[in-house]
Amino acid sequence: MRFSKMHGIGNDFIIVNCLGMDGDTVAAQAQERAAFLCDRKFGIGADGVILALPGETHRFRMRMFNPDGSEAEMCGNGIRCFAKYLADHGHAHGQTDLPVETGAGLLHVQLISESCGKVDQVRVDMGEPVLKPELVPTTLGNGDQAVNVPLQIGERSLNFTAVSMGNPHAVTFVDSVADFPVSEIGPQVERNAAFPKRTNTEFIEVVSPNEINFRVWERGAAETLACGTGACAAVVASVLNGHTGREVLVHLPGGDLRIEWSEQDNHVYMTGPAMDVFEGEIQ
Repeated sequence: MRFSKMHGIGNDFIIVNCLGMDGDTVAAQAQERAAFLCDRKFGIGADGVILALPGETHRFRMRMFNPDGSEAEMCGNGIRCFAKYLADHGHAHGQTDLPVETGAGLLHVQLISESCGKVDQVRVDMGEPVLKPELVPTTLGNGDQAVNVPLQIGERSLNFTAVSMGNPHAVTFVDSVADFPVSEIGPQVERNAAFPKRTNTEFIEVVSPNEINFRVWERGAAETLACGTGACAAVVASVLNGHTGREVLVHLPGGDLRIEWSEQDNHVYMTGPAMDVFEGEIQ
């Protein structure tokens, strides 16, 4: 199996070209072997496996599997790497705006080339955030949204804002992300009964009205250096809680993302880098 290893601000992925293959068959194989492929000692090492597949109504479809074999509906850093892969390997045929089918619906990506004709940055229209609790899904909140809702996690009472960006997120605000015990609290929130499909959990420190610090515990992957959908959810939650404006620079452990929650169309836009690491093949 040939693959490309790529990362988006430290969130790393194994990209596999399956454009001429049967999607269901290769997806089943990827799901079965995800733990081995993502293992950093015995496999390639990654936060997930991404398949480039033919779409049903458009040319491209992205599917991603976490290291535990579960499938993620969407991945913000992953879709930037996916788009760069398609462009740099000649599959985009010169297009700079690509529609991509995902488990969270059809998303549009804009390719930004700055050096040697290769894609350096990708801007993604992540669509509208979902706030209705039953659609996130979560049992927190009322019929309209779950904003700053207290939840007992072990001996701590934390307030969460629930947002779906095609996948579930629980955002909480803390005094210092550097000092917060993410690896202790994250898995407890992920599997809490308030989140029937489990959840990604974002821990946010507000720096200013247009800047936040960020750590994340990802569903099915543990703590990672970055999460694109999580950064989007964090900005939406920051706006809803009155902490920031709608254009925010998000400092993640692996690098920075620029997130805008547009008042005009209610869509969230994410801009950030995507980078090659290496290419190879594995038995």
